[in-house]
Amino acid sequence: MTEPGAVPSPPGVRGARRAAIVALVVSISLTAVVGIVVLLTGDFGEVQGRVLTTTLLVAGFSTVALCHLAVAGRPVRLVGFVGLAVSAIALVIGLVLIWMPWDAWNDGSGELWRWFGVAGVLALSLAHANLLLLLAGRRHPVVRAAMAVTLAAIALVALLVILPILSDGRIPGDGGWDAYWRWFGVVAIVDALGTIVLPVVGLLLRDRPVEASAPDALERRIAALAAQRGLDREALLTAALDAFEARPGRTEDVAEGR
Repeated sequence: MTEPGAVPSPPGVRGARRAAIVALVVSISLTAVVGIVVLLTGDFGEVQGRVLTTTLLVAGFSTVALCHLAVAGRPVRLVGFVGLAVSAIALVIGLVLIWMPWDAWNDGSGELWRWFGVAGVLALSLAHANLLLLLAGRRHPVVRAAMAVTLAAIALVALLVILPILSDGRIPGDGGWDAYWRWFGVVAIVDALGTIVLPVVGLLLRDRPVEASAPDALERRIAALAAQRGLDREALLTAALDAFEARPGRTEDVAEGR
């Protein structure tokens, strides 16, 4: 059943989904191959480590990208596109960190690690939110309230993780460390609870059917009668008009509501 507000995905989005699935399968396969070779040969050097880490990073990016693309055919597609952009930034920074020379890590990798952490947290948080936004078209007030609370918890969890990364630990500082992470735990529990409960509530609480408008109801009657008579729409309407015109007395009765 199509979720309210969903529209057919354009060919480009379907192609991106297929590309993400292919990249995920290929990267996981390469990771398995590298792992098998290392176990059999016992030779795990710098190149093998970089290749293994790269394939794991690509696999992670592909998985997160699929979460973002899940909402590409819905009104909330902008969140998915933002998530894709942030995930791409995290992928590029991660690849730079993996393949940069080891002696360059002490020179300028600190900032790269910081921004990789920020982009990674944002990418994962947006992927989490996009999976829940698959229920964004639901109109039941309980579903909408649970979604609002859970999305707010996701955003707050991301913020509480990003602040220490950006401030090099100055936030929350030594004095507020305990209270800060206690509150983080509370918000994370709300986040996890909403993630588990929201899909279940969405299944149990169905939206009330929307009264069909007159044109929609008429089109359904035409389609049903056409299927019953074995005619297409144009042939059915033509036959109905011919019959209507052939019975002028009946026409007057219909016009007068009899």
